[in-house]
Amino acid sequence: MTGQHIHISIAEQQLRFYDQLAASVDPWAPEALVLREPALQFAISSSKNGVGQQMGSYKTPLGRHRIRAKIGAGAPLETVFVGRRPTGEIWTPELAAAGPQRDWILTRILWLCGLEPGHNRFGDCDTMRRYVYLHGSPPTVQMGEPGSIGCIRMRGPDIVELFDRVRPGTTVLIAA
Repeated sequence: MTGQHIHISIAEQQLRFYDQLAASVDPWAPEALVLREPALQFAISSSKNGVGQQMGSYKTPLGRHRIRAKIGAGAPLETVFVGRRPTGEIWTPELAAAGPQRDWILTRILWLCGLEPGHNRFGDCDTMRRYVYLHGSPPTVQMGEPGSIGCIRMRGPDIVELFDRVRPGTTVLIAA
């Protein structure tokens, strides 16, 4: 049996996607992935507020997750999403200037679900109920440094490439 896995390093501000891992590989043990070459690797931007699980903290949650849903298949690059729905807008610098306080969720969404009850699932620490995603960002957003309000931001072309390869249910480890 083989599977897909995403490892996100907050310290490195990197996402690594492993495709077709052998069943003998434990994706939850980061040292098991060291000798394996990721199929894809991207710079990301995690929360400017650091890491944490609590509802309303606007921090990036740590731990074991899975991709609950893929949203935005086929949408044009820079499509604007609000509440996981396309608004009909396409991000432009002019649109950004008109809405400087907007939290731009663009292009594609990979919605995360925590797998650890009491840590990132259920109660006041539930990743899915916090609406934590991997999603596209405006081209003006700096990658490689924290800057989001909880989600994992990616460049538009990068999230499209990942989205097109990953399956719902893929495991995701977010590590400090």
